[in-house]
Amino acid sequence: MKISYVIPCYNSSKALKKVVFQITEKMRLMSNYEYEIILVDDFSRDDTMTVIQNLCKECDSIKGLGFSRNFGQHAALMAGFRQVTGDIIVCLDDDGQTPAEEADKLIDKIIEGYDVVYAKYENKMHSLFRNTGSYINMRMTEKLLGKPEELYISSYFAVRRYVIDEIKKYENPYPYVIGLILRSTENICNVVVTHRARQEGRSGYSLKKLIALWVNGFTTFSVKPLRFAVLCGALLSFMGFLCIVWTIINKFLNPFVPIGWSSTIAVILIVGGGILLELGVIGEYIGRIYMCINRSPQYVLKENINTKEGMSAKQGKDSETFRSPR
Repeated sequence: MKISYVIPCYNSSKALKKVVFQITEKMRLMSNYEYEIILVDDFSRDDTMTVIQNLCKECDSIKGLGFSRNFGQHAALMAGFRQVTGDIIVCLDDDGQTPAEEADKLIDKIIEGYDVVYAKYENKMHSLFRNTGSYINMRMTEKLLGKPEELYISSYFAVRRYVIDEIKKYENPYPYVIGLILRSTENICNVVVTHRARQEGRSGYSLKKLIALWVNGFTTFSVKPLRFAVLCGALLSFMGFLCIVWTIINKFLNPFVPIGWSSTIAVILIVGGGILLELGVIGEYIGRIYMCINRSPQYVLKENINTKEGMSAKQGKDSETFRSPR
């Protein structure tokens, strides 16, 4: 049986070698498994791609991919998924916080019969900002994507090959791997692993990127925001109707009381804000549809090392830029 490790990389030149070393050391102990490592550079601002190139030269079982611009973690995962040849795929971070030496815990659960196994941390070593973002993402996936409440979602997980083959069928822009997994199988569990403090650098997720990730999740795999917009519109209309009724009644009961200008402006602001909110949600969906119609790629590969496509291009059989299949 073969294990494929997929690692999205961003500004991790100082930590990446340690992560790869931990994987190779672990796989030496698990000698009954073959393995490969796919490193995907998401257009890092440091020399991460150079580190990946050197690692690929040292070992043929390491494959390297490099994006032409920053497409995000989930696009990097999709690029890695299209290169795997293993029976079990393990995804982990590039910063050393997800312990590669505990990958056997996830793999053993897959062997037991589960389709997907997510690592669960008893003590998370993320910052308060990152933990808050993870909590919001967790609640969003529960309400919009139907994630079981007891299931913990993390970036460290193992998955069977057939699930990956199903995920790869998604070729539209803005992939969201969690949503793709949840719609592919319900045979998912957790296993407790250690969570380390970040070894080098800082998280690549800014507030802007976290918000983009949340918007991507609920607009790609759920129509519930549209239904929520309809509910808000109905609620605001009902509030407006009650306001009109109260104004008429109040005029009859107190004919000398002037109709308040401030209350009128308040109603206009509430209703107008609600309308703009609903139009914004609808516009977000329309924008996604527009991007799909225009065949916007999930990612564009600039570097392709130790893969079949990369070898073919090196031999002069294919010199075009690699893009997500269409």
